[in-house]
Amino acid sequence: MSDAPSPAALVADLVDLLDVEEIDTDLYRGRRSTGGVGRVFGGQVIAQALQAAQRSAGETDKVAHSLHAYFMRAGAEEHPIIYRVVRDFEGRSFATRRVIAMQRGTPILNMAASFQRAEDGLSHQDDMPDVPPPDALQSEQALRMAVSEQIPERFRDQLLRPRPIEYRPVTPRHWTRPSPAPPIQHCWFRAVAPVGDDPAMHRAVLAYASDMLLLGTCMLPHGVTWITPGMQTASLDHALWLHEPARTDEWLLYSMDSPWAGHGRGMNRGRIFAADGRLVASVAQEGLVRLRD
Repeated sequence: MSDAPSPAALVADLVDLLDVEEIDTDLYRGRRSTGGVGRVFGGQVIAQALQAAQRSAGETDKVAHSLHAYFMRAGAEEHPIIYRVVRDFEGRSFATRRVIAMQRGTPILNMAASFQRAEDGLSHQDDMPDVPPPDALQSEQALRMAVSEQIPERFRDQLLRPRPIEYRPVTPRHWTRPSPAPPIQHCWFRAVAPVGDDPAMHRAVLAYASDMLLLGTCMLPHGVTWITPGMQTASLDHALWLHEPARTDEWLLYSMDSPWAGHGRGMNRGRIFAADGRLVASVAQEGLVRLRD
């Protein structure tokens, strides 16, 4: 592992991945992940689509506060993604952007994003869960390394590769011998190096990270993970509400639960808190969860 990229290099590559290129008015290109193979990570597509929408709203003083995305097809890692932005509405307080993500002329994701000019208003929030601090927990990477020889070889590289986001689960799950557990999980996360001071990039990184753990919540009661033989999983839709500014290179707590699963689908909800207790984002996602014989 001595030739593994440094934390700063991992985060720089993530920032570059999410920094979409403008190729024409309201038309953007998102590059492919370095060394990526197979299916594109859904969080990458959501984050790049958000960045395209944010770029098109950049000349206003409105800030993204919500997005709703539907996955239609799996993206392929070997091709870049083209994002076409449609300016559906531009009001005094709110604006709406619609984004179509395409590969080789075929749509893979539709997303609507809403922007709002800053204003004051009535205020309340959920309390942050009482969980151990991140310094008292092991990283997901260290936990996986401890059982690396038990991980099937076809998944080993993917599970053990260095990542730009560090996760520290409050209740670690056993990847190779999972047992049924309540559909609730809490996990601290942050970028492994400074992201910079662009608030739009921090929102994009938050969108990227919000898709990393959520779908697994609905599998917890059934004692399976996505590496269980015969398990087929995919995000179907993803909604993110951005309540407060947050730095993704500082610790954030992702609190997740799953109220329902059935008919080959699982519903998952998440709340993201800053370390000071502020509720900075809410997430909802339905995913495909099929266990084939």
